[in-house]
Amino acid sequence: MSDDLKPRVIDALKQIFDPELPVNIYDLGLIYRVDIDAAGQVEIDMTLTAPGCPVAQTFPGTVECAIKDVEGVSDAKVELVWDPPWSSDLLSDAVKLQLNLF
Repeated sequence: MSDDLKPRVIDALKQIFDPELPVNIYDLGLIYRVDIDAAGQVEIDMTLTAPGCPVAQTFPGTVECAIKDVEGVSDAKVELVWDPPWSSDLLSDAVKLQLNLF
């Protein structure tokens, strides 16, 4: 794996926005884990803001497609997880400022 692949995957995640909030899924705290092996296979654990989210069935596939488009990625698998539950504590400081949550 090239050293710059993980930052490029994270950059791709930052281009995907939550369907209900004007915030990317990475800074929103929806991405719990990004693992990349030597062959460029990416595994991501992500959550959604609520289990009843209307995009729960389709959004992981959207994320997979975006990650597969990153140069150097051979495959991507996104696992939707609910533990720990998402909370606003997971927001980046920049997003907290953007949403006036400080």
